[in-house]
Amino acid sequence: MQRWIRTLTATVAVTAAALAQAQAPAGYPADYANLIAAARKEGKVIVYGATDTNAVNPLIKDFEVLYPGVRVEYNDMNTTELYNRVVSEKAAGGTSADVLWSSAMDLQIKLVNDGLALAYKSPETPKLPDWSVWKGEAYGVTYEPIVFVYNKRLLKPDEIPHSHADFARLLREKGDRFKGKVTSYDIEKSGVGFMLITQDSKVNPAFWDLAKAVGGVSPRFQSSSGTMMERIGSGENLLGYNVFGSYAMLRAKKDPGIGWVVPTDYVLIMSRVMFIAKTARNPNAAKLWLDYILSKRGQTIIANQSELGSVRADVEGELTAAGLAKTHGNALKPIPVGPSLLAFLDQNKRLEFIKQWQQAMGARK
Repeated sequence: MQRWIRTLTATVAVTAAALAQAQAPAGYPADYANLIAAARKEGKVIVYGATDTNAVNPLIKDFEVLYPGVRVEYNDMNTTELYNRVVSEKAAGGTSADVLWSSAMDLQIKLVNDGLALAYKSPETPKLPDWSVWKGEAYGVTYEPIVFVYNKRLLKPDEIPHSHADFARLLREKGDRFKGKVTSYDIEKSGVGFMLITQDSKVNPAFWDLAKAVGGVSPRFQSSSGTMMERIGSGENLLGYNVFGSYAMLRAKKDPGIGWVVPTDYVLIMSRVMFIAKTARNPNAAKLWLDYILSKRGQTIIANQSELGSVRADVEGELTAAGLAKTHGNALKPIPVGPSLLAFLDQNKRLEFIKQWQQAMGARK
């Protein structure tokens, strides 16, 4: 009887190992089956994310089909809320999420720099651009151009800006026409909005001239891309500055009044940063989720169902690294995942920048 039980136990163990091995992606380490088995034992991965749940759902469904027994518990929040929640949980000595995923690249890097990330070199790393990985801890997992959005019904063809210089010139020449009709992020309330505008200032030598042109038309600031596009679609606003191309493309499919332009002079490329928490309660499931998101399978869903844009060169799509390289080439300016993002988080630099921005927004013709 005991021998039979031992034989049955061994058979079950071998079968489970074989099943795990069968599901291990091609080219992964030989012992990756052990990670899959450990993730199944943990049973779930807890993700704090600043990506809309509707965009994440196709990934969650596919992941749970690929790895049955590992459930994704996704918590949707805005970038500032995510950062503050993680900081508060750390200060309280409690546990947080297993995976942190946010479009506020600078705040993510600050958390990593403060020692909150688990070092893990994904097997997918060789397939990623160097700028998208920092220290084997933080990974940029999307490729999203920052675009201009406009109302197709109310703007004439010659009023559609195709570069940052066009945007500034249009506002200077037609200030009365665009008074109160331009919208962008409120950089004092939106973490990602602040990050984007400071990156703009680094790339564009004429940035402050553009800022003054925007300030001269009494802009309307919002805390989300969704609100900006709602107001552009309704005609309350006519132009939107620094909007996620991924969101603009999705909105344009539902609202024929929405148009969007990828600038020709330079294109900021934002990448949502993901890392595994050092305090993760489910570290194996977290690794499995990160690897899946970075895999060609996961990135293909990101590009073609979630429509966030793939960071991998071997995934095709309109808003992917491969697709945009064909149309915009050297104009593409990916924001590197790394310590350079921390510069404007210095309190003095942040306050100085916001003060200069407020002065520019008070400009009048």
